[in-house]
This record gives sequence, structure tokens and C-alpha cells, in this order.
Amino acid sequence: MGKTLVVDDFSTMRKIVKNVLKQIDITNVVEAENGKMALDILKNDPADFDLVVSDWIMPEMTGIDFLKACKENDAIRKIPFVMVTAEAQKDSIVKPFTPDKLQEAIQKARTKAQRQ
Repeated sequence: MGKTLVVDDFSTMRKIVKNVLKQIDITNVVEAENGKMALDILKNDPADFDLVVSDWIMPEMTGIDFLKACKENDAIRKIPFVMVTAEAQKDSIVKPFTPDKLQEAIQKARTKAQRQ
């Protein structure tokens, strides 16, 4: 299994997401503070990653802008992407979330990515 990239501007939230991922046996995690940093990480080693869990609202580059940039890049467009947010949005999960809810969102993202 490849690496999972967790993107959130709050270090506490990144730690919470990492702990929830650990509960569903995802332990190889890399962190980024914003979409710009995350995009740089993915562009450097796209084949190393098989999942992105990103916050929606962040400085520098928002989660939605990060997602759009990922989908425009052929090397990283098929990596499953889960958006998390404090506010309900279409195709995202709302903080706080349970391991089951995150796992369900990951499965949906992986299925969606396979169809692309």
C-alpha cells in the first residue's frame, strides 16, 4: 500500500486524521499544511501516493483549488481524494468524523478514481 497524504492547515486536525486513519489500518501518512505544499509533494513522487485526505478551507491554496489542480495533472489525477470540512459540502465528509465514516468516504473515492 502506498502513502496517504493528509492536508490541513491545523496540525491538531492533521494529527486527528492520522489517528483515525490508523484505526482503519492506514499508517503510511505524509502531512502538508496547505494545498500548494501538498501539490508539490504529489508532483515530486506521484507514484508513491494512493490516497489524499484534504481539508476544504485552507490558506495559500484551498482544498477545492488543490483538488482541481490534481485533476488537471495526468500523473496525479487518478489518486483517490477525500475532502473533509467543518461545514457540510457536496462530496465531502464533515468534521468530526468516525473511522467508519472516513473508511466509507475512502472506499467511494477509490471506486470513483478507478472509473476515471
